[in-house]
Amino acid sequence: MSTIALNPNPEENPRVKAVFDDIRATRKTDFVNNMWRALAFDATLLENTWAEVKEVMATPSSLDPLTKEMIYIAVSVANSCSYCIHSHTAAAKAKGMTSEQHAELLTIISLAAKTNHLANGLQLPLDSVFDANSVAQA
Repeated sequence: MSTIALNPNPEENPRVKAVFDDIRATRKTDFVNNMWRALAFDATLLENTWAEVKEVMATPSSLDPLTKEMIYIAVSVANSCSYCIHSHTAAAKAKGMTSEQHAELLTIISLAAKTNHLANGLQLPLDSVFDANSVAQA
C-alpha cells in the first residue's frame, strides 16, 4: 500500500506534465508508471529523479541497455524492492532478456548474497591482491 495518495490529475502541474511528456518521449510509450505518478507529489523530486534515471538508464554508454536493466534487477533484489524487481524485469524482458538469462541472473544474485553473508559473517581480512590501492600501484 502506498504511503501517499496518488494524485488522479498530476499533469495539471505544468512541471509534472513536462516530465511525464519527456518520459513518454524517451520511452516511446504513452504509459507513465506508478513510480513517476507517486513522485509527482513533489515536482522537484520528480524532475531530479527522472533526470538521473534518464541520464543513467536511457543514455547510451559503455553498458548496453539490457545489462543496465539486469544490474538494476540485482540491486533491487538486494534491496528487497518488489516494485523495482517487477518493473525492471519487465523492462529487461522488453530489451530481450531470455528466460535462461533471467534464471542465470537469479542464480548469480543468490550466490552473491550467500557468499557476501559468509564473508561478512567470517569478517575475512582482504587479500592484498584485491586491494584497489595495491593493484593500482603495482
